[in-house]
Amino acid sequence: QVQLVESGGGLVQAGGSLRLSCAASGRTVSTYAMGWFRQAPGKEREFVAAISWSAGSTGYADSVKGRFTISRDNAKNTVYLQMYSLKPEDTAVYYCAAARTYYSYSLYSTGPDYDYWGQGTQVTVSS
Repeated sequence: QVQLVESGGGLVQAGGSLRLSCAASGRTVSTYAMGWFRQAPGKEREFVAAISWSAGSTGYADSVKGRFTISRDNAKNTVYLQMYSLKPEDTAVYYCAAARTYYSYSLYSTGPDYDYWGQGTQVTVSS
């Protein structure tokens, strides 16, 4: 079993930045692909970013490309989401997820591909 705990959310003004962290426990996630998703009130959960377990591949939703950066530190069993130039439409609960994979460069952008999920952290961007 893998437990994921997100942190780093909060209230920020438009144009500001935040860095989310996702700490894994239970077992190492160094061979898991990792992803970030978000869900705004009244909307479906959507993909934000993903990173392969080798960190050799990353992928982003078009809405965050160029503003968000996903990274990982396998030694710390932690994944990060650095968010810049935040917009009110980025307001959502952000979830971290882990996907078992045999392939070091695999990325996944859909929820059912992921095996473990965190509880989420709230990000609120004021205009």
